[in-house]
Amino acid sequence: MPDIGGWEWVIIAIVALVLFGGSKLANVGKNAGRAIREFKEETSSGQKPAATPVVATPEPATGTTGPAVTEPASESPGSVADDPAHHSVAS
Repeated sequence: MPDIGGWEWVIIAIVALVLFGGSKLANVGKNAGRAIREFKEETSSGQKPAATPVVATPEPATGTTGPAVTEPASESPGSVADDPAHHSVAS
């Protein structure tokens, strides 16, 4: 496999600049730098012990998968149903 020298890198950089434009290449470089920084932080934090242990809290077993549904209370004077701000207007 041939080695890529300095002039080859210059040609590749010029072709990339022409194809993608300067703003796209700047965004790609910024995103690559951010990804490398996050990778380094994650790999270095894996070597240190955690400051606080992570404890999973068990969820209550209710037998339902969704939120609890309650029946609306009977309409009483002064309830939300009497408030004109909560009525929808059909056009």
